[in-house]
Amino acid sequence: MPGEKASVAGEALLRRLQRLVARAATAKGDDRRQLLALIDDVETARRGLLRECAEVESEMRQATVRKTAIGAYLRNAQAGRGKRNN
Repeated sequence: MPGEKASVAGEALLRRLQRLVARAATAKGDDRRQLLALIDDVETARRGLLRECAEVESEMRQATVRKTAIGAYLRNAQAGRGKRNN
């Protein structure tokens, strides 16, 4: 399922971000190359997390549309059998 893949990818990105935060805590402020590499890695992880968030949002929208369609189908089926709508 796409949701499970997104979850696994999101978890991996969060673990990576945690490792980067730990690395940032030990980084020396005077090592410009290390700091630039760290900034680049954090930005890459951030973009990945934003992509995952967009995918989850899209899946939530699709689920809402499906729920609405199922509700409409149910109401129509009940009306067809003569049941009252509440």
